[in-house]
Amino acid sequence: MAMQNIYDNQTFFEGYMQLRENNANANELFEKPALFSLLPDLTGKAVLDLGCGFGDHSKAYVSMGAASVLGIDISENMIQEAQRKNSLPGITYIKLPMEELDRVEGTFDVVVSSLAFHYVKDLAVVLRMIHEKTVPGGTLVFSQENPLCTPFSEGERWTRDENGNKLYMNLSGYGHEGERKTRWFVDGVIKYHRMFSTIINALVEAGFVVERMNEPLPSPELLEKYPCYSDLLHKPDFLLVKARRS
Repeated sequence: MAMQNIYDNQTFFEGYMQLRENNANANELFEKPALFSLLPDLTGKAVLDLGCGFGDHSKAYVSMGAASVLGIDISENMIQEAQRKNSLPGITYIKLPMEELDRVEGTFDVVVSSLAFHYVKDLAVVLRMIHEKTVPGGTLVFSQENPLCTPFSEGERWTRDENGNKLYMNLSGYGHEGERKTRWFVDGVIKYHRMFSTIINALVEAGFVVERMNEPLPSPELLEKYPCYSDLLHKPDFLLVKARRS
């Protein structure tokens, strides 16, 4: 199975890291707080961080009491950053695509994945592997791009008024699932669009019980500080799901 490793494209990697250094980015303001709010008590737990990136989440899980954290990522750049910036006793980082999760030994109490599933071609296969690596009653928490975002590949995403203000999102091709190529720092970034129902059904068929979903929106206080995020009221950027292995 061909797997994309866009974070080892140096131009992409540098652009992404610059974005994450801005504390007002959507990851810090919306996705990360929502993800952490769905986590169970991590005290004494074995945690698997799928698509761990540069390891900031893995480090946080240890600070929340996790006994051990295994972070895996397909990107050599990300693993090197994780080892350099976010190493702690109890954390292990390995370069491995989540599509090869069956190579990992042992099981985990909690599996977490932040903004990686929309890069996975066959999510159903990966979810079945996650189920095998999760203890009975264990928890899976993940975030991904909202399925309202992923159909988009080209053209104008928004209809605007004469002053350029966003009126509403242009949505097309929602029911046409599969690969999308788009530009984000570089051309040809591959993501995969799936409908909400496809995602939830894949979880159920893999053996998970969905416990909670979240599509984080800006509060009035945040909008007062960052009015640029008002477009999220038309189209949430993220989908988050908490599920339990039955």
